[in-house]
Amino acid sequence: MTTNLHDAALAFHALHTAGRPLVLANAWDAASARIIAAAGAPAIATTSAGVAWDLGAADGDRLDRDRALHAVATIAAAVEAPVTADIESGYAADPAGVAETVRAVLAAGAVGVNIEDAEDAEDAADAADAAYEGHAPLRPVAGQVERIAAAREAADAAGVPLFVNARVDTYLRGVGEPADRLALTLERAAAYREAGADGIFVPGAVDPETVGALVAGVQGPLNVMAGPGAPSVAELAALGVARVSVGSGIAQAAHAVVREAALELLSKGTYGPLAGGLDYGELNSLIGGA
Repeated sequence: MTTNLHDAALAFHALHTAGRPLVLANAWDAASARIIAAAGAPAIATTSAGVAWDLGAADGDRLDRDRALHAVATIAAAVEAPVTADIESGYAADPAGVAETVRAVLAAGAVGVNIEDAEDAEDAADAADAAYEGHAPLRPVAGQVERIAAAREAADAAGVPLFVNARVDTYLRGVGEPADRLALTLERAAAYREAGADGIFVPGAVDPETVGALVAGVQGPLNVMAGPGAPSVAELAALGVARVSVGSGIAQAAHAVVREAALELLSKGTYGPLAGGLDYGELNSLIGGA
């Protein structure tokens, strides 16, 4: 098991190349993972929001570790490609708990994780406290460094070169003054890399000038979250991005179809949105592994 994970983790690392980015269409269950794999994806990433919604919970550290990682295990078992798990802020209150989560991630069969540095204000001990350095809802850098280091140490102790993707939520959460945001992001990125992160994920930053500055300033693979209105993968590749993901975007689009189809069926008694569905036999065969 460890040897297979070790090799899968190395293969996943090798997919991160500046200018030839790893493109990840985030999955939330076995069906979406198999569909994405069948489309030719070299790796599968989970979306914590999509997983939470699928299990009847809201996103934002509201799903407990066991249920979240059971979903990761189900996805990892459904595909042959390497899987990286979005574990929000680690499903834990302290670094020891993050290490426990990482051990559970490895047991689930995943070889990468995203760990974010924001925590919901309602869950923070005191988001307005001076310890937050004026950057709430982001955790203090020192505390986040300890959490990343704990993840790194847990994976290393297991003999698996887990890809730790440290998420910096400065742009996504609008932290600090816009003029200072790049410097704040790069400061955090450097600290997280020093603590053992393999890559840096900066969701919310898609402006080409900003992305270019992040590529130049981050000493390691940069992950950008894309979607409607963002530069194309080719444009991001030209800027030097090493990883492009879409977060909960595909899950949101899928659920939009559910709503559209339900509204039309219940209000008009017609079936327009169902016309674009995947063929039953094809889908059943794909999901059934036939």
